[in-house]
Amino acid sequence: MHNTTGHGSPEHRHSGHPPDGHAILRDNEFAQFRDMIYRIAGINLSPAKKQLVASRLMKRLKHLNLASYGEYFKLISSPQGKAELQVAVDALTTNETHFFREPKHFDFLRNRVIPARKSGRGLRIWSAACSSGEEPYSIAMLLDELLGNEPWEVVASDISTHVLAKARSGLYPIVRMPEIPKHYLNRYCLKGVGEHDGTLLIEQSLRDRVRFVQHNLTETPDKLGDFDVIFLRNVMIYFDMETKRQVVSRLLPRLRPGGYFLVSHSESLNGVTDEVKLVVPAVYRKHE
Repeated sequence: MHNTTGHGSPEHRHSGHPPDGHAILRDNEFAQFRDMIYRIAGINLSPAKKQLVASRLMKRLKHLNLASYGEYFKLISSPQGKAELQVAVDALTTNETHFFREPKHFDFLRNRVIPARKSGRGLRIWSAACSSGEEPYSIAMLLDELLGNEPWEVVASDISTHVLAKARSGLYPIVRMPEIPKHYLNRYCLKGVGEHDGTLLIEQSLRDRVRFVQHNLTETPDKLGDFDVIFLRNVMIYFDMETKRQVVSRLLPRLRPGGYFLVSHSESLNGVTDEVKLVVPAVYRKHE
């Protein structure tokens, strides 16, 4: 899969009738897309997601002047459709996220992880399903406040090149302001004026401390190094048990002994792995 958000070059356009917004996603077509996203990203789409898939992909049908979902699937399955395949994956994998979501995890970093860190060794944290960047920037604000110029790094990854581009820009709607504690807003955020009115920008020096990379959780991570903490929150709800086991088994070798693995409070590693033990709700520790 190409690391691109290509939007379909002219040669991909279909010469037939443009869709009128009423193309029907047939059950067999939905099954094709469902199997594709499971194969690529491990995401298990229930039949209840059929309308969501139809609405998200309809925009691409219109853009490419395609008359049916079947034609679109044929395109993304072809060698010349690799760029558009990434666009389809982006469309079907974007997830909702917030700054400082599940505040108890940030309290845990502040009160348990940072005070117990080994001196002289840089603290490394991986946001392994970072979406549009709110989670890694929240982590970075906390680390910068508490550690300053000491060595620390936040690595953030996602399968979607579209949300990674958004994350790297550090630009968010101003309505996200209430999610960010006021002292962090004053220190790390710039309020847009003029043509940027209505936006919030994460300041450059903090953006420089977060490294964004494309990574598919169903693949083995290379060259990312080892981490003291891995955040994998609000993503396993989309996986079946076998995929959960495979994903976690690929991530845990990147977690240092005694390191922490954080999931959302609606998720659990019970039955997924025995390499970690529950410390507090939604926080697991790898055996020393």
